Amino acid sequence: MPAADPRSLNLADFYAGHDSDPLAAADDFVEWRRATAREQGLFRQPLAAAAGPRTRLEIRGSVRDVINLASLDYLGLNRHPAVAAAIARAVEEWGIGACGVPLLTGTSRPQIDLEGMVADLVGSEAAMLFPSGFSGGVGLMSALLRKGDVAIADVKAHMCWMDGIRTSGAQLTTFPHGDVQALDRLLDKHKRSRRMVIVDGLYSMDGDVPDLTALLDVCGAHGVGLIVDEAHSIFALGRNGGGATELCGEERRVRLLFGTFSKGLSMLGGFACGDADLLDYSRLYAHPFGFSAALPPAYIVGIIEAVKVAREGVALRERLADNAKYFRNAAIQMGLDTGNSTTHVVPIIVRDRPFLYECGLRLRDRGVYAMPIDYPAVPEDAVRFRMSISAAHTLDDLNEALNIIEDVVARPLRRR
Repeated sequence: MPAADPRSLNLADFYAGHDSDPLAAADDFVEWRRATAREQGLFRQPLAAAAGPRTRLEIRGSVRDVINLASLDYLGLNRHPAVAAAIARAVEEWGIGACGVPLLTGTSRPQIDLEGMVADLVGSEAAMLFPSGFSGGVGLMSALLRKGDVAIADVKAHMCWMDGIRTSGAQLTTFPHGDVQALDRLLDKHKRSRRMVIVDGLYSMDGDVPDLTALLDVCGAHGVGLIVDEAHSIFALGRNGGGATELCGEERRVRLLFGTFSKGLSMLGGFACGDADLLDYSRLYAHPFGFSAALPPAYIVGIIEAVKVAREGVALRERLADNAKYFRNAAIQMGLDTGNSTTHVVPIIVRDRPFLYECGLRLRDRGVYAMPIDYPAVPEDAVRFRMSISAAHTLDDLNEALNIIEDVVARPLRRR
């Protein structure tokens, strides 16, 4: 193996593969997986109940109750009875699938209705749906970019944009997280090329919201459009659930807003909102749209119900913000590093990889479900837990979890 201690290795050490057979895992990767089987057990942990503020896990052949700080059920809608009932009723009318791709036979009346709803939510002319958020980011980049173009992304933008840009053949360049001056320099450097800029509305590993006004000012000065990925902020931020763009009051200046139904609504699918002509073009060239089965109409009826709940859910967003502030402040008072988080995504940065995994196992065994986030998803010196707070968490849930985090993470860190 490349190093004596398997725990010092990470996914980046095996990405290059090996020289013999691309359809066989590299021997050192297999050895690493086996040597770290205990730590690897934290990933792909089978749920034994629905995701929610509390859930159940299958651990070593037994089922355990846990407080859930790992699922992205931000508004707590995963078990919402009106949404579940809407889907059940719609199955009787629409069946279980779309039975076609959207460009041919898969488009349904509910899909058209949902597109109108999300476009109206964010004040855009039109919207298009994707079977997932990741496929939407990849599809849009492959549709809109060509060789010779330059896509400039915040270095912490989601991987779907990076993969899509590479697929398109365009040049990918990144600027340091939130650095508006660096973005300005890059836009000037590449002024002879077609350019676009991509940022997140809420960064999924850090929990911070960018200065969209400053970013839009710079983009506007160069005549370049901005894409905002609202995957973790749509429905969860803003008075009406319009995400970070609404929170910053910049709905009208964002050229393309992207979102998902899988976080704020706890469902499935992605969407893009923007100019109607641009989206008509994208439908024909975004292959994950044109070559993937459409979302089932009955399921879309459930998403429509969830959108209604979210749009009316000012109290849910207020509770989510209050829960996040309470949890974050308590963690800070323990001496934990929560980075620049201001939202319902609260990192606990521990910086030590073996300690991270040991704490993850102990938290799980004590009844707190929290996922370790390792390099290369985050910098090697900033490995962390990503705590996902929900509007459905009670103060009892949060206090119980915080007491365990104090014992398992905070006190050992203070002794170091």
